[in-house]
Amino acid sequence: MRACPWFPVARLAVAAVLAVLVAASPADAANVTECTGVGVCYCINADFRDAIADKVDYFRKAIAAERAKGKAIGYMSVPLSTLGGGYFGVNREVAAKVKERVETRLGPNAAWLLNPTAKDADLPTLNNVRAGQGDYLLMWTRILEGPKALGEDFDFVYFVGPTDFAGYFGLTGKDDMDRIAAYFDDRLQNDADLKRAVERGSVSKATFRNYYALRASVAFSVGAHDEWNVIRAVNARRRDDKAFGTANQVAVLFDGHAISSAEYDQATAGGNVGACKPN
Repeated sequence: MRACPWFPVARLAVAAVLAVLVAASPADAANVTECTGVGVCYCINADFRDAIADKVDYFRKAIAAERAKGKAIGYMSVPLSTLGGGYFGVNREVAAKVKERVETRLGPNAAWLLNPTAKDADLPTLNNVRAGQGDYLLMWTRILEGPKALGEDFDFVYFVGPTDFAGYFGLTGKDDMDRIAAYFDDRLQNDADLKRAVERGSVSKATFRNYYALRASVAFSVGAHDEWNVIRAVNARRRDDKAFGTANQVAVLFDGHAISSAEYDQATAGGNVGACKPN
């Protein structure tokens, strides 16, 4: 993402606590508040607990297998949902290209980047109900923080930014919005999911153009905000841990560039964090 613009951040205290489980109100018995080792809590559907645990185990084993090959392990934070003019299909393709580019840059024999948009990360549909953002964020938070809440499975986190999206669309800095609008027209002819999203009113040519020209970045993703705060909390714990310290924080990159030292201690507005609310 060109001259690296950093997304706005606001102070947010994330206290480290032991994992707890708090039941929601009887009127909404399927929902529970679940908290993690770094003190981040989400409202989840209790029916997905086992599926979440299975995915956490699956990815920890996948990470261990790559670590055994001597690779540095990274995690990618990327906007995904069809919200604000963004489109799921495009975002998933951007994530795949970012993974390929980062691994090529660092060396595929030396680094492995976990892509959370990969299909093996999808939680199953249970009782005709799809997992919500709280369910997914609990899953990724547990994977990110690791068994000891020190992020011990990861060496770096890559936050996707506007340059990454610009590369996907082949933007040149001239008539970029027209190029994105033309891309939308072409894709609409062959992408049934995009057609359905347009018919539902989830996205339009104008909102698609504006999003990918002006807002395509983790700065506008609530899930990415949660992931930023998780890594901030992990690094705070690392700095206070004798086995890690400041020199061994999880490295953070935004839009292909390393962040400044001050940004390691900055928090951003939370997205999905919070206890279940009574009806």
